[in-house]
Amino acid sequence: MITSSPTHTSFPYYQTKAYRDYFQEYLGKSEEEVAYKINKAWQQLFYGDDSTERIYYPVGTDMVYILDVGNGDVRTEGMSYGMMIAVQLNHKEEFDRLWKWTKTYMYQSEGPFRGYFAWHCTPEGQKLASNPASDGEEWFVMALLFAANRWGNGEGIFNYREEAQQILNTMLHKSKEDNGIATSMFDAESKQVVFVPSGRYATFTNPSYHLPFYYELWARWAAQDNDFWHKAAQTSRSFFHKAAHPQTGLMPDYANFDGSPVSDPEHENFRFDAWRTLANVAVDYAWFGVDPWQIEQSNRVLDFLTSHGIHTFPNQYTLDGIPLSSEHSTGLVAMAAVAGMIANPQKGEPFIEALWNADIPTGKWRYYDGMLYLLALLHVSGSFRIY
Repeated sequence: MITSSPTHTSFPYYQTKAYRDYFQEYLGKSEEEVAYKINKAWQQLFYGDDSTERIYYPVGTDMVYILDVGNGDVRTEGMSYGMMIAVQLNHKEEFDRLWKWTKTYMYQSEGPFRGYFAWHCTPEGQKLASNPASDGEEWFVMALLFAANRWGNGEGIFNYREEAQQILNTMLHKSKEDNGIATSMFDAESKQVVFVPSGRYATFTNPSYHLPFYYELWARWAAQDNDFWHKAAQTSRSFFHKAAHPQTGLMPDYANFDGSPVSDPEHENFRFDAWRTLANVAVDYAWFGVDPWQIEQSNRVLDFLTSHGIHTFPNQYTLDGIPLSSEHSTGLVAMAAVAGMIANPQKGEPFIEALWNADIPTGKWRYYDGMLYLLALLHVSGSFRIY
């Protein structure tokens, strides 16, 4: 039910500050209906039933963790997503509690990964692995910078801007320590984010970790290395061209720096990590509007999913489009809706409607589906903003 003839003239958001609410624009929903839907998702995922709904679990009076319910652990991915959701919705108390748990239990103040965050821990705070996952640090930096700009800086770990800058410095300059184990999170030659900053895992990337719209902000706001971040944004945009299949638009979970899939039977295809590439491409165009190919790419991948049934498309594929699953997942529905923001309206509207009609994820796998669902609600409603 597209009630107008929308164009892409409101992009880029960084310049226009005119964030579009596609639920109102495409579906005719009221501002009150949209606000209610977002708040309902927040309340259920953060304060719902302990065993079937919530993923946010308080510890004492001033800390909290986000639980990957299906795997029984706490991940930098989820903690950083939780912080981003909190700053976008202006929930400072929840943001600070998440950050304090993260710094208390996940941060490493010594050892070869000093300055990085262990990628997952037990709910009690025991580190399950010392190596970090690069996306966690990326999202921590951006959430902290938005917090600094929205709320101002406090003291100690709540000096958000200083904490973000320390992470940025470690991400780019860890290799200078040459401890034989940890590397920087960005490959100096290719200017691309690495999968894990250690050993062979630092020799390839994860397409869903490429966040050129964040790098653009770091190029403007970081205390140093601004030229590097500007070039990293350009590189990631070019990388998307190489990683996306020319017919389906699908990208692999893991890729070499030239965009080709890493030879790995589990991750050379479009699986759970790669869902996020749909959103990454679209948000970059919505925020900065640099590469018109991103509109073509979003049309391409939505056309592919439409061919597999708008309400039934499977959640995993080979890059050339052979289904690897029969399951239909809310998380991929959510990421497709974000792609629908910049796709041609007739292609994007059905996915935005599918997100509106989707239930808030519950049960064993509510963590990843739920995080992507709420992030997508914020993007599609125009509530995910540059602070």
